[in-house]
Amino acid sequence: MAEVAETTSRARRGRRAGTASRRGRLSSLAATALVLPLLTGLGPAAAGQPSQAPAEEAIDDHTATVSITEVSPEVPDEDDTLTIRGTLTNDGSSPIQESSVAARQPVALSSREAMDEAMARTGFGNTVLDGAIVRNHGQDIGTIEPGMSRTFVLHVPVSELTLGEDGVYQLEVSLLGHTEDRQWDQNLGIGRTLLPWHPDGSGAALPTKLTVLWPLISTTHLTSNTGSDATQTPEFLDDSLLSEISPGGRLYEMVKLGAELPVTWVVDPDLLASVDAMTEGYLVPAEEGDELVAGTGQDEARAFLLALRNAVRDQEVVALPFGDPDVASLAHRGEDVRGALGHFTSASAMAADTVETVLDVTPSTDYAWPVEGALDPEIVSVATSAGADHVIARSDSLRPGDISYTPNAVRSIGGGTSAIVADAGLSTLFEGDMSRTGSAALAQQELLAQTLAITGEAPSEQRSIVLAPQRMPTAAQADAMAAALTTLEEQAGWVELTGLSDAAAAEPDPAANHRVPSARDYPERLRDQELPTSAYQFMRETNRTLDDFTVILSQPDRVAAPVGNAIRREMSTSWRDDSEAAEAYRTAVQSDLDDLIGQVHLVQKSPITLSGRSATIPVTVQNNLVQDVQGLELRLTSSRSLSLQVDDAEDVAISGGHSQSVKLSATARSNGKTVLQAQLFTADGTPLGEPMTFQADVTSITSAVMMVIAGGLLLVVLAGIRMYTQRKRAARISGSEDPEAGAPAGETPADTDEESGSTLPESEKLGRND
Repeated sequence: MAEVAETTSRARRGRRAGTASRRGRLSSLAATALVLPLLTGLGPAAAGQPSQAPAEEAIDDHTATVSITEVSPEVPDEDDTLTIRGTLTNDGSSPIQESSVAARQPVALSSREAMDEAMARTGFGNTVLDGAIVRNHGQDIGTIEPGMSRTFVLHVPVSELTLGEDGVYQLEVSLLGHTEDRQWDQNLGIGRTLLPWHPDGSGAALPTKLTVLWPLISTTHLTSNTGSDATQTPEFLDDSLLSEISPGGRLYEMVKLGAELPVTWVVDPDLLASVDAMTEGYLVPAEEGDELVAGTGQDEARAFLLALRNAVRDQEVVALPFGDPDVASLAHRGEDVRGALGHFTSASAMAADTVETVLDVTPSTDYAWPVEGALDPEIVSVATSAGADHVIARSDSLRPGDISYTPNAVRSIGGGTSAIVADAGLSTLFEGDMSRTGSAALAQQELLAQTLAITGEAPSEQRSIVLAPQRMPTAAQADAMAAALTTLEEQAGWVELTGLSDAAAAEPDPAANHRVPSARDYPERLRDQELPTSAYQFMRETNRTLDDFTVILSQPDRVAAPVGNAIRREMSTSWRDDSEAAEAYRTAVQSDLDDLIGQVHLVQKSPITLSGRSATIPVTVQNNLVQDVQGLELRLTSSRSLSLQVDDAEDVAISGGHSQSVKLSATARSNGKTVLQAQLFTADGTPLGEPMTFQADVTSITSAVMMVIAGGLLLVVLAGIRMYTQRKRAARISGSEDPEAGAPAGETPADTDEESGSTLPESEKLGRND
């Protein structure tokens, strides 16, 4: 291992003496080194540095990235040797030559604000801000080609570090070397982390109580559809939940890691209901086509729930409202839509039963958690209307106020409601890409350092603070949090991990800010993500359709439960990042309900012909549901009511899977074609399904036709009477004459005229025979 002193000597020999620009840079740097301590109040003695430090060159365009991936021990003692591991990456276009890496003397940071500023800085400033090189404990690296990385390990005895009083120190590692265009040694990259220094153990300071929320929340997975079987096999949007609860998945890791930590579980009951639905048969869309196939995650779902039950058995559990409704969206966009608050209230009411049924624990249900803890009066009003006594906020929304320390998390905000204000600095530590070892290591050191700084702000006053991470941490973020909390529990004597109920029961600090921010202070970034008012109006129409349909069902819960839960899922916070998917889900719920209503329908009739003054018109009603329908009314109307009058309505009740022919009477008043419309209605007069129309051809008998027929019959009768009279007259004439003397010799009665009885001349007789 080469000595850093040799590296510095080599750099000095390579510099070009007498260069005016070089002297200018050094003069400027020296002036900065003298002025900055006066401006910041951090003189060399305060920072734990020598009164004079050798000047080093600062460059703006760093050619290398220095990432510190491990500091061990994380909280060192005086007799320890500090191990610092990391990686060096050449981000430039030319090789880094004759490079070496070394730690710098830690610099004391007097406040949390100073810590934030230190971690935000990039590059090298001066030895006051960044500390001097720690001699004799560097490492030669050599050449690093462009785009390539090298690892390093430094072993620095703590006794070699100028650590003073208990507190937080900035710890840095510098890469020294030169490039082809700059043939002198310089700082090519610098990496920073925080080092908590607490050698006296717990000391006289009272430990800070820290509550860590462990969220078990996912996106929406269940649809409103279920199978027609007795168990109502549920249908999922996809099989992504199986990936989350399987080994290596996000939720699987959350449960496995959380089981070993003293955390407060924050659970969405809808997630539990969804996983519980997977333990038996369930359906998912096929990879290709529109068909549904059986899901295969039964074993994984059972194992996940068993592990979760064991994890939460002795822990505090908070149940959010079912589906994790977006409180802020509801307050800003949906509060004035009739029925929207009712969905939120019902979601809150069913939370406890769901958690108790699935996990066999009794959760707390009086907490509301707006997105990122951002508050305004409308959000508080909506949250409390659903029964929440506590609203989980964040300190970048409900700020601490003009005080020099971090106050208790609990704040009284009026009306018997408390805000549990999570610390923003702690809550956002693990939001980055924690799959990078350097990011995870830095977040861990920052958690240790931030909590130590909080404890040191008012060592005689015990405070209770809260860490509320993002709602759905990745597996890498969960792993980083778990590692940091484990270290915190094992090595940080200044922290005591407690539950959320302890934080809520603490005494609110009267000096802290208790005023809820106004609506205009709500972040526009978050407001732009909210569900639109039209979404809540759409939910209202779907719910109205559901109510109208379930009144006719003999088993309404088979429809009301899955569709009602789906409507509540439409309010989920998880839709904030995907408005198109949210709209598609709402549309699908309404469409599926319409399809279900369509299972009770009128069978289309072909055109019919009606003869006579009265007739019976049959209409067939089909029920393809697996349950009975009742309380229906069939109404038939005519487009020409003056020509064809029909009965107003007939009651309908049909068994599941059957059809029924309903007969309605009609009275014809004139002939011709007319259009008839049949429609089903519920008992309160609400139309059900689509109407059915068909054509009727009426051939009715009119009065004119009856007169013609009557006249014809009269003529027939009169003709018959005349024939009868003639025959009677002829018979009477024949009966009054003597048959022996009635005719001269040689004549017969046939030779006489039938009407007059006279004898016809011979010439006339010949003519009739023709």
